[in-house]
Amino acid sequence: MANTKKNGNRTEEPLEKQLWKSADKLRKNIDAAEYKHIVLGLIFLKYISDAFEELFEKLTKGEGEYAGADPEDKDEYKAENVFFVPADARWSFLLSKAKQPTIGKTVDEAMDAIEKENPSLKGVLPKVYARQNLDPTSLGELIDMIGNIALGDAKSRSADILGHVFEYFLGEFALAEGKKGGQFYTPRSVVELLVKMLEPYKGRVFDPCCGSGGMFVQSEKFVTEHQGKVNDISIYGQESNQTTWRLCKMNLAIRGLDSSQVKWNNEGSFLNNAHKDLKCDYIIANPPFNVSDWSGDLLRKDGRWQYGTPPSGNANYAWIQHFIYHLAPSGQAGFVLAKGSLTSKTSGEGEIRKRLIEEGLVDCIVNLPAKLFLNTQIPASLWFILRKAKPSLNPSQREGENYCCFEKQSYQKEGYHYRGGFNFSGLVKEARELRKNQTKAETIFWELVRNEKFNGLKFRRQHQIGSYIVDFYCSSEKLIIEFDGCVHDTEERQKKDQKRDKYLTSIGNTVLRFKNEDILNNPGNVFETITKSFSPSGSDKSFSPSGSDKSFSPAGSDKSFSPSGSDKSFSPSGRDGREGKQNEILFIDARNMGHLINRRTRELSEEDIKLITDTYHAWKYSRGFSPTGRDGREGILVYKDIKGFCKSATIEKVAKLDYVLTPGRYVGLADVEDDFDFTERFTTLKAEFDGQLKEEAELNKRILENLAKVELNAE
Repeated sequence: MANTKKNGNRTEEPLEKQLWKSADKLRKNIDAAEYKHIVLGLIFLKYISDAFEELFEKLTKGEGEYAGADPEDKDEYKAENVFFVPADARWSFLLSKAKQPTIGKTVDEAMDAIEKENPSLKGVLPKVYARQNLDPTSLGELIDMIGNIALGDAKSRSADILGHVFEYFLGEFALAEGKKGGQFYTPRSVVELLVKMLEPYKGRVFDPCCGSGGMFVQSEKFVTEHQGKVNDISIYGQESNQTTWRLCKMNLAIRGLDSSQVKWNNEGSFLNNAHKDLKCDYIIANPPFNVSDWSGDLLRKDGRWQYGTPPSGNANYAWIQHFIYHLAPSGQAGFVLAKGSLTSKTSGEGEIRKRLIEEGLVDCIVNLPAKLFLNTQIPASLWFILRKAKPSLNPSQREGENYCCFEKQSYQKEGYHYRGGFNFSGLVKEARELRKNQTKAETIFWELVRNEKFNGLKFRRQHQIGSYIVDFYCSSEKLIIEFDGCVHDTEERQKKDQKRDKYLTSIGNTVLRFKNEDILNNPGNVFETITKSFSPSGSDKSFSPSGSDKSFSPAGSDKSFSPSGSDKSFSPSGRDGREGKQNEILFIDARNMGHLINRRTRELSEEDIKLITDTYHAWKYSRGFSPTGRDGREGILVYKDIKGFCKSATIEKVAKLDYVLTPGRYVGLADVEDDFDFTERFTTLKAEFDGQLKEEAELNKRILENLAKVELNAE
């Protein structure tokens, strides 16, 4: 990110804002829609030139792995995924020509030369610099200004800053263009919210209406910020506007992202699907709202319409089914749609929505504030679609952790061990050894819950789930209990624990972690915490470790303990006795969030994004959530319905409301403290009114007195 400069005790504007103001001054009479290609093209050229020159220096020195390398050999750059820049297209050459009246022609020729040397950039770079309406002096000043970006920084740092400046300029040009800007740019806060809610750590990411590539850039940022590997995600996209597609290709290249699967054709995703066979893990998109001329009449029998044929006069439900068509069996989609799509019944849209809901595809709906989007004032919402995975039964056909859980069938193979639907191959001996060498904390807990002493629940100790062995597991409630010693206090181990817990909760388990001393010093508190998470269905009995009806008093405590003190029902997903999360939909009403950045445009703050994201993740991963923080267990979010903000509603409830998905119908109105005192307010207003009447009488008296002093001369 670009630095904020300091001058004494005064903090100056961030670098990108200073650059924008300078560039905007040089724009003069050029339209913003045209000027963006001039500026962004130069920033891109500076970026690839810097990357080239950094590798060029290493090859020239010829040290270590670069010994004997030829700095002018194009293959050397291809091997390092760096664009080859010819001598007369390098930034240093352009700087030397910046003051000449022919600088526009020189830059155009540089763009041509780069495209010839790099086939992946063919038809991407702008050649608009020799136009008559672009003053050569202003162009030269613009080149000088961009040449000073990150001056003095290392080349690698310079690339980061240039990427940030490119992204910032995209947003500013979109604001300058207004409605037209919204055609190529989705506001940063909306993109960030979509990506953070979906969490695309690994897999194929697809945007079939990708604009300038903001969804891909934010996905890359998300992976990087969470210590992931950018190469773990693959990008697929399609764009029908060639000018916007060019911006996207440059935007991805400046981030070092492979854009080879980002396709352009002017027919668009419906008529000419560039990725017909693609099944992806994540879809993140902002399709155009309520498009009427999407050629729906030509696609009435299309195979993508699995849930009903969308109306030819509106593409909203065509987009939804296009997204679902491209999802892998366990894929997720998050996208923006007009708010009208939540309630519409025109030409069968209501029936399509009903089928989507009944088949458990709709996971979450977020109602967005007004004025977020540049190109429309139409109210918008976010849809989250989640497909239910159906993993292969054959272990040889499954990949990674997400395919460890499967229903136990007749499939069997020598050397494989199965229990509870999991493959125990290779970890049986390890689990047995752990049982023989339990810690003191594990021994105490086991004595208190074994033989179904705890509310008739059967726990297994040192139980394997996927590639992990958990301390204690209750299969009927999908509840995992872990006791951690001091080895878990290290940062490295905590990262491993977080990864482990994320996987375990993603397949429907609830994970509770305790310190060893918790069960040693106060087992009552441990069981209270467990009880707050669930109350086993059909059981209202108090817990007695001895099997008697007496209350349990842990050593050193005179307090009685009954872990069944909760009247809430429990399900493996932690929500209202239903099985799996496909029987409920989370509704979030964010209409009152955000702040105005100008008269016409609103933006979500980081705090807004975090609140919405935390709410969704807490609900999704079956852990409770409270917007004020945690439930006393550090790192575990606690979900609860909050009037006026969020509600987890059953499909039965949605059906009663005629399959309408407007969050306001479910979350209700927020509780507002009404401290209005009518008598006090009336007295105050009456006193103010009496005072105004007296003041009016005094003014009228003075006016009459002054009028009486006026003498009129008769002619």
